[in-house]
Amino acid sequence: MTPVARSSAEPSPGRYDIDTGVAELARDPFAGGWLLTVNGAHSSHIDPDDPTVLDFEYLRQMAAVIAERHDRSDRLRVLHLGGAACALARYLDHEYPDARQVAVEIDAELARLVREWFDLPRAPRLRIRVGDAREVVTSLQPGTREVVVRDAFSGDRTPAHLTTREFTAAVKEVLVPGGLYLANCGDGRDLAGARAEAATVASVFENLMLIADAAMFKGRRTGNIVIVGSDAPLEPSSHLVRTLLSDPLPAQVLAGAKARDFARGPELTDSDSAAR
Repeated sequence: MTPVARSSAEPSPGRYDIDTGVAELARDPFAGGWLLTVNGAHSSHIDPDDPTVLDFEYLRQMAAVIAERHDRSDRLRVLHLGGAACALARYLDHEYPDARQVAVEIDAELARLVREWFDLPRAPRLRIRVGDAREVVTSLQPGTREVVVRDAFSGDRTPAHLTTREFTAAVKEVLVPGGLYLANCGDGRDLAGARAEAATVASVFENLMLIADAAMFKGRRTGNIVIVGSDAPLEPSSHLVRTLLSDPLPAQVLAGAKARDFARGPELTDSDSAAR
């Protein structure tokens, strides 16, 4: 693989004041590359030499779902809600050369720093837009994105106003018919939040798919579940199943009736969000 061209100056590890708190940049002693932590929570991992390295398993799962639907020749329009170091956007730029992407990051200083630290694709391939994810979604023209990725966190949870039925309906409006909505849901062992979010996505989109490792689905650990919504069919192919099972952290996929059975929590609404 041809190395990624970048500035000879490397970022400096350390703690940095940002608009929403403190970001810490450190070399990753296990995976190599750089680990970005925001207010104590692991936020992004970047390998400066290889954009195809996705150290976080949920990003590899999202990438596999997108590859299931889209060829490298597709001119994807992708909206990322939650920017941080833009690891997935950087990966998609490499894998889909004609892609056009926007990453929404609420923290202006963090957005500035990641542009300074890493050789991210430039506009129009990748634009970083500073603002609240929901406000940006509701400002966009309908039917203008093939993929919307929600990976926004405050601490270890997604902000409540980005989990509701009303917000999810606004995301659907932005997508082309049959477009993909991928949401990273962090939850504890009781899975109450993941079930409620899955139920909410299922109330808006015709089809639902869920991806996580077996221990997460069984409530044996705290972690992430990828929730996928689409009005197009979401029956996983044998290739997707093999890809997920062959991952360094093997994952399972639930679709159809199994996904709907998991999604038995109460739907989340804006009124619930205001009360939380």
